[in-house]
This record gives sequence, structure tokens and C-alpha cells, in this order.
Amino acid sequence: MKHIKIHLKRTVDETRKTERGELMQYFCKHLNHARTRDGLPPIAMGHMGKLLQKIPTKDLYYMKSVCDNAKNFSKKFWYLLNPEKYTRD
Repeated sequence: MKHIKIHLKRTVDETRKTERGELMQYFCKHLNHARTRDGLPPIAMGHMGKLLQKIPTKDLYYMKSVCDNAKNFSKKFWYLLNPEKYTRD
């Protein structure tokens, strides 16, 4: 018989999951794959949260779909975060 602590921990983990958190994990996973390949340090969840804090969840779903369809996921993600940085005047 398993200890009750194992069952309680499992229920706490499942109740704390949110769709926003799942999207943040998704972006971290894809961005960190490209960053480690380029020799850059991985992005932590805290940093990702700070980057995405002012973006509504519905817009994160839009970003996800656009980045998935792009040739370069990372390049498109950073462009969508701040397009003024990359446009020429």
C-alpha cells in the first residue's frame, strides 16, 4: 500500500495546472531546443512568465499557431513579442 503523501502530491500537481502555464512550458520547450543548439543558456519558466505577463491567453494561442506554421519557431516568437524592434523606418 502506498503512503497517502503520494496521492496528495499528485492531486496538488494536477489542480495547479493552467492553460497559460501549459503554453509557457510549450514555448520554453521549443525555444530552449533552439537556444541550446546555438550555445545559449535555456530560458527559465520565471523569465518566460515575465516576458508573457502582459499578453492575454487568447493571444498566446494565436502566437502558438503562427510560430508552429513558421519555418523558424524562435525567430517568429521573438518577432511577435516586439515587432517594432525588427521593422525598419
